[in-house]
Amino acid sequence: MLRRLYHDQPETFAFTDANKAWAEGQMTKFPEGRQASAVIPLLWRAQEQEGWLTRPAIEYVAKFLGMEYIRVLEVATFYFMFQLQPVGSVAHIQVCGTLSCMICNAEDLISVCKDKIAPKPHQLSADGKFSWEEVECLGSCANAPMAQIGKDYYEDLTAEKLSDLIDRMAAGEVPVPGPQNGRFASEPLSGLTSLKYHDSGKAQYNASAQLAVDIGDTLKRIDGTEVPLLTPWNTAKAADKNTSAAARDDLMSPEGPDGKQGGRVSGDAPAPRNVGAASDGTAEAPGEAPADATAAKPAEGSVAPKAKTDTKAASKRASTTDAKGASATLKGAAGKDGSDTPAPGPRKAGAGAVTGAAASSADTTDAKGVPGAATAKPATAADNPLEGVAEEKPVTLDAPRDGGPDDLKRIKGVGPKIEGILHELGFYHFDQIAAWTTAEMAWVDTRLKFKGRILRDDWVGQAKVLGAE
Repeated sequence: MLRRLYHDQPETFAFTDANKAWAEGQMTKFPEGRQASAVIPLLWRAQEQEGWLTRPAIEYVAKFLGMEYIRVLEVATFYFMFQLQPVGSVAHIQVCGTLSCMICNAEDLISVCKDKIAPKPHQLSADGKFSWEEVECLGSCANAPMAQIGKDYYEDLTAEKLSDLIDRMAAGEVPVPGPQNGRFASEPLSGLTSLKYHDSGKAQYNASAQLAVDIGDTLKRIDGTEVPLLTPWNTAKAADKNTSAAARDDLMSPEGPDGKQGGRVSGDAPAPRNVGAASDGTAEAPGEAPADATAAKPAEGSVAPKAKTDTKAASKRASTTDAKGASATLKGAAGKDGSDTPAPGPRKAGAGAVTGAAASSADTTDAKGVPGAATAKPATAADNPLEGVAEEKPVTLDAPRDGGPDDLKRIKGVGPKIEGILHELGFYHFDQIAAWTTAEMAWVDTRLKFKGRILRDDWVGQAKVLGAE
């Protein structure tokens, strides 16, 4: 889907002082020279500040990170989480329209949005306060149907409840997010049926809704003052070299697989990779743990998936001998030396090379091997080397063996229709096709609509490879 910038753009953009400090802090997560890795969080903060992502904001972030404008524009237009057109000044409503929500009447929620906001997605309401869109799964299937409004989820909705939420938001309220039917989270509406001890001591709302209530940022634009600026990775870098005196961030637990891997500070030795239940004794990247070996590329068949068989290439190798023999046999039969040029027209099975007037008594076998008028124009000898070769009927089966038929469609050149014709002719297994001689290939070829495919796609060679798997 092609996404373009909105036609009416503001003149300028700049982060608020607090958002600028936040952005600078995000850049320090990455090694020197790799600050461009912060492009997505910075674009997101720019959108959170203004409500949508403007062209001046995209250019501002590009300059901030020292990136070409086009590179940042590519990111902004690729990810649908970035709104490239104005959204409602109060709220932008994103209704989940994927399976679980759809079967729980998400279409009713969309109808409310069309009725109360605008008839089409991404259009502003008449007062400019609201906009809406239908989005893919938001991951709250157990609470379907639901919508993300602002930064939070409003779940277990009905058309009436969504309509009421819009009215309350328009009046200046910020309804508590989360389930709207009395549930705490996603437990049964009638209450817990197991792990009932979790009912005691819990907060008024689930963790997500409680955080939204505490911070109060569900609908408001983000200016950076909502929560303290935390950069625990910088705290660790600047910590006292004396590891006993160093202040470790409370949010970074010092415990880890080795008892001290998490929350490391500048005075700590590199995290060992040879102790702890979660360790495999190797570093994950060069330089991560100098004393330990770097993990090598996984061996074929260990954790890496098995390499796929290139049946076309393998069949060429497997059938080299057969192909050489067939080539010598077919040269004269195809009339390439001028001694036995076949006449056009279908042949009678087993009649050998057909020349001159002999074509008048030829069999008219259709594409499915049923006597009658043949509709396909026969290929010439130059197009199909099997043309004019003495035919011999292969061994066929009345039905597939007990294990069921092989998937003949795995042979390049065999689709569902040709597979059906092969079944009708009595061929169900790779080993049957792999055993065809040149004369037997000619017999089958006369009963196919598309002549020459057996040799051209090397069915016999492919079948040998597939049958050996």
